[in-house]
Amino acid sequence: MRLPLLYRQHRSCLFRTVKYSYSTAAEKPKALPTEYRKNEIVYPDRLNANHHDLETYLAYASRSGLDSKSTVFVGTHYEYTVQEVLKRLGFSLQQTGGASDYGIDLLGEWKLPAVPLNLRVLVQCKALSKKSGPNFVRELEGAFAGAPSGWQGNGVVGLLVSQKPATKGMREALARSRWPMGAITCTGEGRLVQMLWNNRANEEGLTGVGVGIRYRGGNLSEEEIHLTFKGENMETEP
Repeated sequence: MRLPLLYRQHRSCLFRTVKYSYSTAAEKPKALPTEYRKNEIVYPDRLNANHHDLETYLAYASRSGLDSKSTVFVGTHYEYTVQEVLKRLGFSLQQTGGASDYGIDLLGEWKLPAVPLNLRVLVQCKALSKKSGPNFVRELEGAFAGAPSGWQGNGVVGLLVSQKPATKGMREALARSRWPMGAITCTGEGRLVQMLWNNRANEEGLTGVGVGIRYRGGNLSEEEIHLTFKGENMETEP
């Protein structure tokens, strides 16, 4: 059985620009949703009142003498790094977590040009040195079932963020999934190097969004991605 394509790549060598169009089947894409829930978003209670972003967490870790090599420090530091980096792409995220969080690390909204209201997003962060495999897709699918009430139904997208690019197996699992989801590669230093999503995510509002490549500070060794909408840059400056 031949698996459906996750994305097609179009490259312009002159400007080093990459755009992707995504599909999981040969079927005609569904119409974009015209309305989502209009109730005010309610976040779960914070687990720790001592920090809410990378700056406050580093200050808290310094005061508390946290071991910078511990799994707790590394994981939380990465979550806040992802929160800060995705802010310039239009995300507004808060850290979450707990005994029954289904692996969800960040919750929030994503402002996109193609939808009337912000998308709700749930994010799982993997501060791991190994590549992301299809098992991570299954974990993210489970997160939809256990998400808070404000992140269920239409207008919700799940994202897996890890430090290593998605494997072929993970890309194929994303393509097969019935849930709207995507994968992002973000280094521990906060450099975005990959972003892809399936056709179900397109149907929730990502149609028209493209991925391009640029060089941080003009350094050819510091390649990173940025997002566009119909060819226009859709993010704030880093």
